[in-house]
Amino acid sequence: MADEVILLDFWASPFGMRTRIALAEKGIEYEYKEENLADKSRLLLKMNPVKKQIPVLIHNGKPVCESLIIVHYIDEVWKHKSPLLPSDSYQRAHAMFWADYVDKKIYSLGRQVWLSSGEEHEAAKNELMGCFKLLEGELGDKAYFGDDTFGIVDVALIPFYSWFYMFEQCANMSIEAECPKLVAWGKRCMEKESVSKSLPDQHKVYDLLMDLKKKILAK
Repeated sequence: MADEVILLDFWASPFGMRTRIALAEKGIEYEYKEENLADKSRLLLKMNPVKKQIPVLIHNGKPVCESLIIVHYIDEVWKHKSPLLPSDSYQRAHAMFWADYVDKKIYSLGRQVWLSSGEEHEAAKNELMGCFKLLEGELGDKAYFGDDTFGIVDVALIPFYSWFYMFEQCANMSIEAECPKLVAWGKRCMEKESVSKSLPDQHKVYDLLMDLKKKILAK
């Protein structure tokens, strides 16, 4: 009997993109259910009653929540192809540290960049660029964060590549000028079908976020 795999998601969610990339890397077929985050489905509220957030992976009727946990789960359950976590215990812990760093820093700072103004905006912009420089230092001259292997740190960070245009427009910055290796890494990742088919157009994301900003500031 084949596995039943359902993904509850929203097209512009960087966290959902992680799950889509991981499933694509493994070649897993699944049913995609787009959520309206302003009117969440009964299925989403049932499958993630604690946080009521996407993405949720439903595997044979059982929900798995939180994007990095989902990616880890996908890697453990479908081991036949494209490992996303190193087999070595230390290397695996090192990768999870950086994936967690991305998880805790980039979204929250990115949100501040496109929503804030004045001193708060400048502080967020500077801290975000500092994070990108730190990540570029960790990347070094490697093809991917997992050396020659596309892995969990790449999966955690690459969805935010779809935000780079927004960052540059909202913060008057050039990520390529400041972090050329990181931008080259992003372009390299986009050459992978699993990534290019999972990430939306940067201009489409920018338009969505600017529309959302108007609605938030109007409240």
